[in-house]
Amino acid sequence: MSRSIAAQIAAHPPKHLSRGRSLALPFSRRKARLVGVALAIVAVLGGAWLWLRSSPWVAVERVDITGVQSVDAGPIEAALKGAAIRESTLDANTAALRAAVAPFPVVRAVSVKTSFPHGMSIAVSEQLPVAALSEGGVRTAVAADGVVLGPSLLSPSLAALAASGPAPRSGRVQNATVRGELAVLGAAPQVLLGWVEKVFAGKEGLTVEMHGGLQLYFGDATRPHAKWLAVARVLADSASGGAAYVDVRAPERPASGTTAPSGGGEANASAAAQGAGASAASGDGANTTAVIAHALAEAVTGGPTAAAAPAAPPAGQSAPAGTTNAGGEEPGESSGSTSG
Repeated sequence: MSRSIAAQIAAHPPKHLSRGRSLALPFSRRKARLVGVALAIVAVLGGAWLWLRSSPWVAVERVDITGVQSVDAGPIEAALKGAAIRESTLDANTAALRAAVAPFPVVRAVSVKTSFPHGMSIAVSEQLPVAALSEGGVRTAVAADGVVLGPSLLSPSLAALAASGPAPRSGRVQNATVRGELAVLGAAPQVLLGWVEKVFAGKEGLTVEMHGGLQLYFGDATRPHAKWLAVARVLADSASGGAAYVDVRAPERPASGTTAPSGGGEANASAAAQGAGASAASGDGANTTAVIAHALAEAVTGGPTAAAAPAAPPAGQSAPAGTTNAGGEEPGESSGSTSG
């Protein structure tokens, strides 16, 4: 009897069980259909996006370039524009733009902004040369961070550096002494950088020589910004007129004088002092420190100053003797207080 009942149940299951089984299959089909529709929509939209971002509707037609100042400005802008017009405002390829200016080491970085539908703005960051490095007859321009920029960027206004080994033709300068000198030049205010004639290692350590013979004793490459600030303070002080040197090895106690400190300077230190004195005595009203002080005043005010540069002593008269520091101490009190 029990077997016949089990057989009947198996052959004719209860209605609630058969109803559940009949609903499961249609539900799975509906779910699969919805997933398929969603995938189709994504595929259509994706294809439309791929087509749109490379279509003429968003092609770059107007390119604005800023930040290019070097002598290679023309070729750099041409290279960037040539690469940019192949781009889309919906899919700017910054790597392609960087590759376009790779032959120009003066370009440090490139950043891009797009303006829908056809505009692109490119901002260029340059590493301009601060010195001319020479060795064995080979001269090349170099940036403050040691990047070799090549001979095409050489100019008479660049400070002269001498390498102890072969001057590199590409890449970065590896000589630690030269790297320190470059770091000092890189920290120089623009108004003073143009006055630098050369940088060398002398008895007072790292020495910067300005046009006209004025020497700046930095000692080493540490705290270059503080030392340049001290230089500016000393040169802006009218009491430093006719100075042959400015000692900023200890920037908190800068000093200046008309003769090289005892036992200090290169062999040409005395010649530098004579040069400064000769300039002051020439009667043209433009000794080195006075002219630099005038340039500093113009830089601060943003234009020509109302007062002219301080007049030089009469012809045949030497510059004032003694030393003066930026703090206004009496002559002779500070020149020997600094140390390397």
